[in-house]
Amino acid sequence: MEQITRKSEIGELLPKVLEKYSTINHNAFIEKLDEVFLTKKIKFPLLEYIGIEIAKVVPYENQIELMDDIMQLDREGGNVLVGIICQLRLEADFEEAFLLAKKYIIKGDKWYVCDIIGERVLGFGLLTNPNKAWPVLNNFAKHENKWVVRSVGVGIHYAVKKGLSIEHTERCFRLLVSLSKTTDFHTKKGIGWAAKTVAKFHPDFIMNRLEEIQNNSQIRQWFKTKLKIGLGNT
Repeated sequence: MEQITRKSEIGELLPKVLEKYSTINHNAFIEKLDEVFLTKKIKFPLLEYIGIEIAKVVPYENQIELMDDIMQLDREGGNVLVGIICQLRLEADFEEAFLLAKKYIIKGDKWYVCDIIGERVLGFGLLTNPNKAWPVLNNFAKHENKWVVRSVGVGIHYAVKKGLSIEHTERCFRLLVSLSKTTDFHTKKGIGWAAKTVAKFHPDFIMNRLEEIQNNSQIRQWFKTKLKIGLGNT
């Protein structure tokens, strides 16, 4: 697969793609976007830059249709574009951006779609506006779709890693504990990832509760093991 590794290359190619955009018929734009970028191997930060530039050109009211079409392509890089465009919409309509992320995570139906979009929307949203994110995350945690539940763990992992305050981390950890009874493999991976991250970045918080957690028969062993790994006790 051909690679694009430099931002200067993106800068040369991007205008040729963006000039294809039309609010009347953007099929030519989607085809060009796919041909020039999404069929190539491009690092995520460069794809995020492309997504930001696309959001500058495509009117807000047309972005959902655009993201729908990008998801239809089923390209890994397309998930980064959709994730960053959704992230940019958080300021205008926070809850709608989360709901769009949920829609695309369900549609993608793969672990990496969940993780790519979950970090960029749920994670970023939780980090930057935890009080707004909290009720939506709680709602997602009760969802019947395994990827939506996994995305809660993905989002918490991202926010904690990027500096979520201990106050909000504690609240998120309680939510993770409540999800530790899951038996689904993919959900366990997402929830366990977040638990490990909490232990890694807030070891004192976990150490102060470790005995209580270890003695709690309601918390599954796999979850306790993730905490130990996060603490470095492998």
